[in-house]
Amino acid sequence: MGPARRGRADAVPGAGDTRARYRRILRFAAWHLAVIWWFELLLPRLGLGRVAERSRARRMRRFAQRFHVLAAELGGLMIKVGQFMSSRLDVLPPEITAELEGLQDEVPPVPFPAIRALAEAELGAPLEALFASVEETPVAAASLGQAHRAQLLPGDAADTGLQSVVLKVQRPGISAIVDADLAALRKVGGWLSHVRLVSERADMPALVKEFAQTSLEEIDYLNEAAYLERFAVDFADDGRVEVPGIVWERTTRRVLTLEDVTAIKITDVDALRAAGIDPVKVAPVFAAVMFDQLFTNGFFHADPHPGNMFITPVPGPDAEHPWQLTFIDFGMMGAVPPQTRSGLRKLLIAAAARDGKGLVAAIAEVGVLVPSADTAGLERAMTGLFARFGGMGFAELREVDQREFRDFGVEFGETVRSLPFQLPENFLLVIRAMSLTSGVCSSLDPRFNLWDSVEPYAARLLREERGNIARDAAAQALDAAGTALRLPKRLDGLLTRIDDGSLAVSNPRLERQLARLTRVAQGVASAVVFGALLIAGSVVRAGDTVLGSVLMVASAVPLLYLLWPGRRR
Repeated sequence: MGPARRGRADAVPGAGDTRARYRRILRFAAWHLAVIWWFELLLPRLGLGRVAERSRARRMRRFAQRFHVLAAELGGLMIKVGQFMSSRLDVLPPEITAELEGLQDEVPPVPFPAIRALAEAELGAPLEALFASVEETPVAAASLGQAHRAQLLPGDAADTGLQSVVLKVQRPGISAIVDADLAALRKVGGWLSHVRLVSERADMPALVKEFAQTSLEEIDYLNEAAYLERFAVDFADDGRVEVPGIVWERTTRRVLTLEDVTAIKITDVDALRAAGIDPVKVAPVFAAVMFDQLFTNGFFHADPHPGNMFITPVPGPDAEHPWQLTFIDFGMMGAVPPQTRSGLRKLLIAAAARDGKGLVAAIAEVGVLVPSADTAGLERAMTGLFARFGGMGFAELREVDQREFRDFGVEFGETVRSLPFQLPENFLLVIRAMSLTSGVCSSLDPRFNLWDSVEPYAARLLREERGNIARDAAAQALDAAGTALRLPKRLDGLLTRIDDGSLAVSNPRLERQLARLTRVAQGVASAVVFGALLIAGSVVRAGDTVLGSVLMVASAVPLLYLLWPGRRR
């Protein structure tokens, strides 16, 4: 992916001093890393661990509040970092995730003249010559871009079949801001890689590299348009899913023109009910569509938050689906490699079957556990987890007596903490997508139970896996049958070659060992000849100087052969 073209609209007031921005991010990170080092590492070593424990919740909450302020003021990638942190319920304490949960693109809109200047520089003509109209008030203002509704000219509308569109324009100066933010994050990632508690569980430089790649792709609108088309192909025959069309003639790296598909926001429960759509029925369909992306297609929308999802009613009593899930904003997409996808499918099947051992094996295959991990304790913990809490939805888990969770933590907490977990590369977006999916489904149905969607989907995957195994077994049986049919003829040929003495036998390993033994024997012989000539020359030299000198000089020949590097090859 090449760098975005920079037009005259980049030099816009308000883009900010990137050096000051870089220093501010580093100061924030350095201060809070020092606080963590003091309270979490030094005080426990001094026997003051209880002091750190008593203030931990308050410190975490204060850190989250300060980061929220920092992200809202700076915008750019800092908001993306905060949104990611809010989804890491598995790693970060609730004091942090709860505070950052509401962090959205809380940035003021860019004045329209600056947006106009950038769009016209990119498209190469005044907006009046390209669109019938463009609304100056943005329909959405985010940290990386801004969207305005527009109407296509009659000729373009006839060619594309579209009329109402959304003109998405990159924020002026965002390229420099992203560069500064990524430089700061790389520096902080380097610091964290020297903290053993962090480095044992995640390759921070690799994670920052992955985040950087995703961020740079997100500000390349040609890349987003290509992703949208690929996603549309995956769901071309699926009546549950709809995506906007692209107006390629009005699209560049920093300007994207899409069909206006604005409809009912997926979490607007009142509007859904008013349209005759039951939110409780939307949740499992949304979960199933996300499962298809992650476990079957291997290409998924990594930012399915409520602002990027609409429910579009489908008119007509004969419609196969009375409503559709409409996805927008394809800047953040993820790809699951086949090996990881296989592990994720096994993980889902094991979770649905409450199979603790199978779950741990799948976790290891995905790469969350390092290969050397002793998994026996984790298998017992997962089995115990399923026995106590398996099948419960989030609403049911909230009703469980907190003492049960505490008892489980006492019993298995040390086992889980001692295991060498790691966060594999290309896994950040998977976690983000699943976290957002769970949150959206719970907003649609407070008593939504993810297991109700996981179990039928896992059953389908299991049937597919069995079908694949059967096909593999059939293919192997055909290969074996073919080999068996060819075997008599090949044996006859082999016996003929043995009889006439034309059979050549090759054993590379044996040949290498013989060659090694030969070199060792030659080396020993050379050493013996060298020593003999040297000693003989020194003895003879006392009576015959010339002969003794000749023998001593001649001893150099076996010595050079012994030391010659080419002899080892």
